[in-house]
Amino acid sequence: MGVKKKKEMQVTALTICHQDLETLRFLADVEGKNLASLLLYCVQLTDGVSQIHYVKQIVPLLEKADKNGACDPIIRSCLDILAGIYLSLSVKNPLKKVLASSLNGLPEFFLTEAIQSFTSRLQEELNTTDLYSYRKVIDNISSCMENFDLGRAGVNNLLKNVLHFLQKSLIEISEENRKFAGNRIVQTQLMNDLLVGTRVSVMLVQKIQDIQRIHLKTSSSPTWQSMCGLLSIFTKFLSDDDLLQTIQSTSGLAVILFIKAMFHPPEKIPDLISSLLLRSVDCTSIPDWFLNCCRSLCCTDVSQSTLLFLCQGTLTMLDWQNGSMDLSGEALLLNIVHILFTLSSQIKESTLELFLSRILASWTNSAIHVLKSSSPSLKNSLNGKSSVVGRLLEYVYTHWEHPLDALRHQTKIIFRNILQMHQLTKEKSNSEVSGLAADHFICDLTEGLLRLEWHVKGKYTCLGCLVDYIGIGHILALAKTIPSQILEVMGDQSLVPYASDLLETMFRSHKNHLKSQALDSTWIDEWHETWVSPLLFILCEGNLDQKSYVIDYYLPKLLNCSPESLSYMVKILQTSADAKTGSYNSRGALGALMACLRTARAHGHLQSATDTWRNLVSSARIKQGLIHQHCQVRIDTLGLLCESNRSTEIVSTEEMQWIQFFITYNLNSQSPGVRQQICSLLKKLFCRIQESSQVLYKQEQSRSKHEPENELTKQHPSVSLQQYKNFMSSICSHLFEALFPGSSYPTRFSALTILGSIAEVFPVTEGQVQAVYQLSHDIDVGRFQTLMECFTSTFEEVKILAFDLLMKLPKTVVQFQDSEKLQGLFQAALELSSSTKPYDCVTASYLLNFLIWQDVLPSSLFDSLKTQQTACEDGDKSAIVVERNTLMVIKCLLENLEEEVSQAENSLLQAAASFPLYGRVHCVTGALQRLSLNNLQLVSEWRPVIEKLLLMSYRLSAVVSPVIQSSSPEGLIPMDTDSESASRLQTILNEIQPRDTNDYFTQAKILKEHDSFDLEDLNVSVQNIGASAEVKGKERKTCDVTAQMVLVCCWRSMKEVALLLGTLCQLLPMQSVPESSNGLLTEEQVKEIGDYFKQHLLQSRHRGAFELAYTGFVKLTEILNRCPNVSLQKLPEQWLWNVLEEIKCSDPSSKLCATRRSAGIPFYIQALLASEPKKGKMDLLKITMKELISLAGPTDDSLSTVPQVHALNILRALFRDTRLGENIIPYVADGAKAAILGFTSPVWAVRNSSTLLFSTLITRIFGVKRGKDELSKKNRMTGSEFFSRFPELYPFLLQQLEAVANTVDSDTGELNRHPSMFLLLLVLGRLYPSPMDGTYSALSMAPFIPFIMRCGRSPVYRSREMAARALVPFVMVDEIPTTIRTLLAKLPNCTDQRFRQNHIHGTLLQVFHLLQAFTDSKYRLNTYFQQELADVAVCTRAKLWLAERQNPCLVTRAVYIDILFLLTRCLDKPAKGNQPAVECLGFWEDVRRIISGSELITGFTYTFTVPGLPQYLQSLTKLAITTAAVAAQAGEQAGNIPISFSQLLESSFPEVRLLTLEALLERFSTAALGLGEKGLPPLQRNMGETFLMLAVKENHPECFCKILKILHCMDPSEWLSHMQRCIHLTPKEFLIWTMDIASNERSEVQSVALRLASRVIAHHLQMCEETRDSVAPTLKQWVQLVVSSCGEHLPTESRLAAAEALTSTTPFLLTSPHPVLGLQDTLALWRCVLTLLQSEEQAVRDAATGTVVTAMSQENTCRSTEFAFCQVDASIALTLALAVLCDLLQQWDQLALGLPVLLGWLLGEDDDFVVHLENTHQVEDYLFEKAEINFWAETLIFVKYLHEHLLRLLSTSSRRPLSPESLRHLRRTASEQGHLLSQLFRELPPAAEFLKTVEFTRLRIQEERTLACLQLLAFLEGKEREDTPVLRASDSPAEANQFTLAKTETAH
Repeated sequence: MGVKKKKEMQVTALTICHQDLETLRFLADVEGKNLASLLLYCVQLTDGVSQIHYVKQIVPLLEKADKNGACDPIIRSCLDILAGIYLSLSVKNPLKKVLASSLNGLPEFFLTEAIQSFTSRLQEELNTTDLYSYRKVIDNISSCMENFDLGRAGVNNLLKNVLHFLQKSLIEISEENRKFAGNRIVQTQLMNDLLVGTRVSVMLVQKIQDIQRIHLKTSSSPTWQSMCGLLSIFTKFLSDDDLLQTIQSTSGLAVILFIKAMFHPPEKIPDLISSLLLRSVDCTSIPDWFLNCCRSLCCTDVSQSTLLFLCQGTLTMLDWQNGSMDLSGEALLLNIVHILFTLSSQIKESTLELFLSRILASWTNSAIHVLKSSSPSLKNSLNGKSSVVGRLLEYVYTHWEHPLDALRHQTKIIFRNILQMHQLTKEKSNSEVSGLAADHFICDLTEGLLRLEWHVKGKYTCLGCLVDYIGIGHILALAKTIPSQILEVMGDQSLVPYASDLLETMFRSHKNHLKSQALDSTWIDEWHETWVSPLLFILCEGNLDQKSYVIDYYLPKLLNCSPESLSYMVKILQTSADAKTGSYNSRGALGALMACLRTARAHGHLQSATDTWRNLVSSARIKQGLIHQHCQVRIDTLGLLCESNRSTEIVSTEEMQWIQFFITYNLNSQSPGVRQQICSLLKKLFCRIQESSQVLYKQEQSRSKHEPENELTKQHPSVSLQQYKNFMSSICSHLFEALFPGSSYPTRFSALTILGSIAEVFPVTEGQVQAVYQLSHDIDVGRFQTLMECFTSTFEEVKILAFDLLMKLPKTVVQFQDSEKLQGLFQAALELSSSTKPYDCVTASYLLNFLIWQDVLPSSLFDSLKTQQTACEDGDKSAIVVERNTLMVIKCLLENLEEEVSQAENSLLQAAASFPLYGRVHCVTGALQRLSLNNLQLVSEWRPVIEKLLLMSYRLSAVVSPVIQSSSPEGLIPMDTDSESASRLQTILNEIQPRDTNDYFTQAKILKEHDSFDLEDLNVSVQNIGASAEVKGKERKTCDVTAQMVLVCCWRSMKEVALLLGTLCQLLPMQSVPESSNGLLTEEQVKEIGDYFKQHLLQSRHRGAFELAYTGFVKLTEILNRCPNVSLQKLPEQWLWNVLEEIKCSDPSSKLCATRRSAGIPFYIQALLASEPKKGKMDLLKITMKELISLAGPTDDSLSTVPQVHALNILRALFRDTRLGENIIPYVADGAKAAILGFTSPVWAVRNSSTLLFSTLITRIFGVKRGKDELSKKNRMTGSEFFSRFPELYPFLLQQLEAVANTVDSDTGELNRHPSMFLLLLVLGRLYPSPMDGTYSALSMAPFIPFIMRCGRSPVYRSREMAARALVPFVMVDEIPTTIRTLLAKLPNCTDQRFRQNHIHGTLLQVFHLLQAFTDSKYRLNTYFQQELADVAVCTRAKLWLAERQNPCLVTRAVYIDILFLLTRCLDKPAKGNQPAVECLGFWEDVRRIISGSELITGFTYTFTVPGLPQYLQSLTKLAITTAAVAAQAGEQAGNIPISFSQLLESSFPEVRLLTLEALLERFSTAALGLGEKGLPPLQRNMGETFLMLAVKENHPECFCKILKILHCMDPSEWLSHMQRCIHLTPKEFLIWTMDIASNERSEVQSVALRLASRVIAHHLQMCEETRDSVAPTLKQWVQLVVSSCGEHLPTESRLAAAEALTSTTPFLLTSPHPVLGLQDTLALWRCVLTLLQSEEQAVRDAATGTVVTAMSQENTCRSTEFAFCQVDASIALTLALAVLCDLLQQWDQLALGLPVLLGWLLGEDDDFVVHLENTHQVEDYLFEKAEINFWAETLIFVKYLHEHLLRLLSTSSRRPLSPESLRHLRRTASEQGHLLSQLFRELPPAAEFLKTVEFTRLRIQEERTLACLQLLAFLEGKEREDTPVLRASDSPAEANQFTLAKTETAH
């Protein structure tokens, strides 16, 4: 890249009229030294930049002239011409500013003449009458007023004329704008002119009002009249809602400014404006001129926007500073804020809301200025406790979460200004004495903010302002753990920026505070403890997202604040790095260390790379980080190497070695995010190499001239440059090798992206720029072929990357030498373009584009199309060559398509099965998209092609559209097995009726048992559908595929036609007039395209078809809205009205689809509205929404149902469209009303559409759901914020809820479901009260509470539950205990005679959910919490009968017991020697009594038919478990426990057993992991026996699974010894029993049984010899079980169990120095490990990696690799496993027996290659048949690693491992396979890599395996590789691009 060139300045050259030019020629002197000569030379230049140089010489030349020069006619004429030049330049031309700047330095004696010249020239400008020249004149007036003395003087002289001109121009432009209503392009320009004219008028009066006030004294003066005229115009603009709001806003400024300039006396201006704003103007007391000019503002019905902009003008234009305002000004200030508060509750349009927030912020600024010298009364009105400040705070709280970022920013300004206002209103004497503690306003504000939940974004900004205001000390005193609290929420991406900014504000404030108070440096320890220690805890222990965001956002800010803290962090992390190594889901201390170092280096806190490695981190740690199991540790380590704050920092040799090591193992990452980061970081490294190489080249040049002695010890630049070159070549070699056959998608993506970065960073150099590396130098034929083969990938991203890389290479690299091969490639592309597999046409498109752009199309193409290939020699040759090639390819494709469409018109079925049409169209679109169609040179040749293309598109669409527009396009299989279904199909077929010679579509077929349908008959006819019974199954399947083929052919064809038409509209220039020379699309053609889209969007039923038609239609509408042709511009509007009318009329004959969510209709309207310019008034959106909402409302007319359904579906689509943004928000309330009312409709279709609309609105209002919790805090809103944004919903929801609540439970017992109740409660459940809610809002949430409580009486269970959930957010946390006690008091006593269980249930549910919310709150640990809970417990005891048998309803008993369970979890628990409070003690006794008297003790008389029994059982069991656990912890005797675990496990109900087992499993798991302090006391010795007995007799699958898991968690020594006594099984028999379960049961039980069996085996093997021998006979069965559990087709759980089994037995079976198993079985287990390491699933690979880590960390294997005891990734674990295995074979001395097995792995004997080959020949092409797609596993990587390790093993082996016979047998097998491959390669067609990709790739992989095996065998025979008679170049087309395994040999 080198040094980036500055962008050249574009300056338009100045010109003058012919007369002035002649004058200059006449006045110029011969020597060329006078001013006329200078100007003449200047104007004759054509380069604007050069002219600037001469303009700057004008004034120095005039300064040389004497004072008499002022009378010189030459200078006078030149000054006149200069004035003309200045006024002729456009306002944005830099020459204008340069000329003004120069003339500002004009000598004083020339000023008079110059001003006179400017005045006369300006007068000429003002006399213009051309309306479209007004803008230029207005710009000139503006330029004259801005820093240009001559201009200002000229304007001053002509003030009367200027004002008159502005008045005239604004009137005329305004009138012209009205004439062009509807023409957006013209109106946009005219409105822009109006805006500029208004701004210039304001500037004019602002800058010269003091000088010219004399003109305004007499009302008859022309200046006065013009001012009055302008004021009238601005008043009119202010009230005109058809104008842009920026014009209205500026007019508001102008009105106030003009009143200020014209009204006398000035001191009465505030009163006048107050009366205007309050609409209380006394018309008798104001001047006539004011009444005439501002009459519309004096009336009472002034619009909201007018009032708003008047407030803005008042705050901006009146002088609020320096104490210039008296009491009337202060009154005006207060009036403005009250008006703004009123407007805030009324305005809902987003742009006006934004204006309002800015104006309110402006008001707070004005208030601060006024308060500095205000009266005491104003200070009282604006202090912290005043109503104004209260309402300002309420505005902040309701808008700090607003979706508009700009509005949220304004709330921050307002809050900061409130604090300043409060500071100014405080009494100085009091504040100085009492300090912060007495400032109740600030204290309350701080505590209120701290009480808020951390998910509230506004909390962060406001706390930040408070920290700036009061410092951090007070906040830390209130909440010491606030740093940890904020870091805790940094796992949420939406909160991270706010949290990090607040933390930065806090720790900077804290640092400054501590430094200012400290006497020495010990303050840093306190600062570290507060801010760094929580950070390190998160880095080591936090979750993944949290760590990532903390590192990205918080850590850099912390280091920037305190760079010296780095050494403190590194020291701590280094200490714990060995202990906390991390894992696949944890970074550990090593990850934290790398993250810290990376951040420090990237931000310049490490002095140099070399020092970093030497002093802070070892080389071993770096390598561990680069292959760590956790992806982010790898990324951070790579970032440490690649990132630097200096772009020219030299890359060290060590760094380059590490990068090569990293690339070897990290290209194949399945995470897209990780791949992107790797590619991005490497690109940064390449940029560093490129930029540092330029520095090295300069150093090399300077050293060659002069070699300083002090640099002799440094490395010479040429050495570094050569290292760079070698490094880049090595990287590229590795990347090209990674594109081997069968490489995974991630590997290809990474390699191609990195290669693309290299090509971009090291471009082809021209001129003298030296390049350290050129990718093109490393490209040979083989690598070029490799890139071409990337086009065959089924992933389009790979195709794109390969294509882009090829395009970056110079054409000399990609020359084809072989014309025959070229022809074959082109033919292959054409063949692929008509393939039945959809992804083939994408490959064809890229191939054709490559041939086009590289100009390597076969000459035969030009011959066949009778086109001269050398028709273009002139002009831009490369561009016209590409254009010509594109044209030829499109013509060729069109010819083929025309022929195929003709055949499809005869037989669509044949077309679908043999040559689907969409591929050709896709290729045409692809070719057009890469061509610049706005600058075509062969226009005359393109026109007929485009016309033909359009006609062909319409023909193609006509063929396929009947299928797409049928009632059931997806189910189109015109055959069935019974007559009834066939008759229904016949209806659909009658709709379709395409032209077809066979009877496929004409009559539904009835298939009898012996009938079927065969695709092979297609080429002839489909007259007789019949075949023999033997092939029924196969052919039935074929029949299904045929139906899919028809559908796919049709909808994909529609898709491609739509995209083609959209592309043509988007890219082709339109003919503005019929005879236009450059336009390609006529107006008529555009209208035809529009009609086409309309027809298909409104009539298509297939979603794929109309969704993609929508994509094309959007392109068309966007073009039409920007089109200068008015008739075309109006088309979207006409189409919109037409479709709305069609929807409204509900004509039965209408073809609009009323099902399928209205199919394409919402898409059609969406496209028309979304393309409307957003900067305009959005009139189409407003009118459409009004129409749709009226249609969507409830109606009694049954004929209106269909329009109502359409309206609801369209509204849903519009509310979902993000492009409409905030413009759609004003209609949300009406949409919600329609949805809620629609839900009560008797018509199902209306209810369905209403539900969908409601769901969309919930998302639109509360945001996309980001968590599993249905009512996540992130998707909620405070009630005040919700109702302030949608005030219309407040009375509506309240009224609807009241209506529901009043009738929800009738006395007659009649069931009234109230369908809308669910939606009402769903909305209300997402609202919550905020502690910050003020008392100034009329939209209180309190009225809702009694109605929600009453909804709890509903007879519908789900409604009662919803009401309970909805009640929770309405009750403040502090008020929950009181509310609970009130609800409990309403419950009946046991003596009451009449009560309803529904009422009891609803009340109890509300108590339960409130109590749950209270226990989850932040008050958990304080004494207030415990006291409140104790009070609640007392109240529950009063109604305890509801939990006992006196209550006959099990449902309500269950809920009451759930409430007791919640209390038991949170109340202080009794412990030894510490008795709880008396109330709590009584509560625990009651709980025990309930359990003792329950059915768990006495037995059940119920059956499962009793309502609520399962729920009651679960609730009771949970309570019993808790009681037992609490009693055990308190050390109570077993007799005092009401029920033991053993009793619970003996229950006959599986629910009871399952819950008990889950609780026990949790405790055992905790104990097994060492997380708990101690195990469960009651589970001492006898529980093992209990579980064994349960395991034998348990027949419930889930319970059985839990029992096996518990046994697995327990130490086998605790229960194995009791086995024979308890269940009469020996250890061997128990093991066999377990393995039988693992073999036969379902997957979860199977995997648990396998884990248990493995645990038992491991236990026996590490015990004494006797026990080891007892299980030895069963090991073979266990090995088979493990092997059978590793298949890729098996569930993940099975493979994870196998990996865990292998890990647990590794030390005894896999790596034991004395193998227990035979070699075959041991190698089978190792093969399982290798198989699992190549699994496609990350979790399985990670588990298998654990096995490898265990294997290489044993005493006898830890020296096999350098990564023993390290957590490594699966990619390197594969090669490490092979290294350990080879080392073990030598240790065991089993090389002779093991080598044939390993060579078999290498050759792929276990992959059944021959079977694969047979299947390849027999397979039929099915439409959706997948190629062998692999996302991770790569066969040849395994082959490469195995080959490397075997080669190393054989090299180091002293003895000959194989006998001659064995060697010959292996060689014969490999050679036979090699010859078979040669034969198969020869049978493939030309260009097989494109046409037969799957077969070709499979053969290539097997070829590499065979070559690797033969090479090893040759090595064993002691021969060179070249002597081996293997594949010859002629045998294999793949020879040119072999996967070079040989390189690995030389590497070792």
